[in-house]
Amino acid sequence: MPVKDEEEAIGPFVERVGSVIRSLSDPAAKSFEILFVDDGSSDDTLNRIKRAHEADDRVRAISFSRNFGKEAALSAGLDEALGQAIVPMDVDLQDPPEVLGDMIAKWREGFEIVYGVRNDRETDSLPKRLTADLYYRAHNWMSDDKIPEHAGDFRLLDRKVVDVIRAMPERTRFMKGLFAWAGFRQASVSYRREQRQHGQTKFNYWKLWTFALDGITSASTAPLRIWSYLGGIVAMLALFYAIFVTIRTLIFGVQVPGYASLMVAILFLGGLQLLSLGILGEYVGRILVETKHRPLYIVRERIGGDD
Repeated sequence: MPVKDEEEAIGPFVERVGSVIRSLSDPAAKSFEILFVDDGSSDDTLNRIKRAHEADDRVRAISFSRNFGKEAALSAGLDEALGQAIVPMDVDLQDPPEVLGDMIAKWREGFEIVYGVRNDRETDSLPKRLTADLYYRAHNWMSDDKIPEHAGDFRLLDRKVVDVIRAMPERTRFMKGLFAWAGFRQASVSYRREQRQHGQTKFNYWKLWTFALDGITSASTAPLRIWSYLGGIVAMLALFYAIFVTIRTLIFGVQVPGYASLMVAILFLGGLQLLSLGILGEYVGRILVETKHRPLYIVRERIGGDD
């Protein structure tokens, strides 16, 4: 569970998830751990985790030296998790832990990835639902790695899948895309997304926009190809227009060119060039990040799991 400034959610989450897991009949559920990844919290989150660990040593955590982002925190959780089946979750309990039993049952059937699909997103605002639908469709249209629609990070991963994800070296990580790229046998479990129980969301529309850009640019080079095609189309139109102007001049003679049409052409082509340079810059910036080879995260403190 990646957490940042979630002091109110730690206790209720541990109590509810622990109760659900202990009630499961599957033998695998008798041995479990609850692993938090503190992503640079500035409130009492880490102390709440420490108290939960003192009450139950199956609760443990790692704490970052600063905020590295949710994708880095998910990667750290996969690096640190010890189980044969690992379930990334949000601590806000919008993804109900009662679904874990269905996920484990699918895992027992031989599926290495069991992802949760939200069949009811009434807790999300209308703009968020619309933009989420648009993003999933755009991503799956441009990328070969298809992401299940309305599926978040809440999923069960077999140990072999986790080992594959851990072996991936990239720094700009979009975990949903990595899960899709890994392949393996996958199944879905539907559930109703609940209201957030505690705290406030850390995502705003700007962060979601940058997250969407990371997802598309990390999974596909289609934006670059699109602008190559668009550039070719504009060049062909310019060629046809040049032929038209030449023929018109030969027939009707030289005419005084229009200032308005000239400015429209210049501004239109200039805008296309700047936009294409911006898209190219997104990829170049990610190349720079990858070439630095900096670690994804820095662990400042570990709680539990010493043995």
